[in-house]
Amino acid sequence: MDLQEAKDKVVEDFSMFDEWLDKYEYLIGLGKELEEYPEEARTEDRLIKGCQSRVWLDSEKREGRLFFKADSDAIITKGIISLLISVYSGRTPEEIAGDDFAFLDEIGLKENLSPTRAGGLVSMIETLKRTAEEAR
Repeated sequence: MDLQEAKDKVVEDFSMFDEWLDKYEYLIGLGKELEEYPEEARTEDRLIKGCQSRVWLDSEKREGRLFFKADSDAIITKGIISLLISVYSGRTPEEIAGDDFAFLDEIGLKENLSPTRAGGLVSMIETLKRTAEEAR
């Protein structure tokens, strides 16, 4: 599945729900599906700055593509980082760095988060983009 298809699938998945409470439940479910994050990887240098919750992000470049692992100590935030990883892990640095992340606006994510969580989302996006830039 290419990047646009992955983003379209997220928009389609979120369109199945009318209420934001249901969308939050869906996000929580995504967070529960995250691959187990090793305790020894929960280090300061892996924390995303700007998130009220603690969010750890790891990346590895293999065969020209970036693969991400992440975790959070907050259930909604864990769902958000899981959503981002589901779309961007396995993509090239150029794809990630050049993307506008507009599908998040399409699903209304930022506007339906508290100001601190919305700020954390921006920090997650910036971190993904910066990681991609550095991996080019």
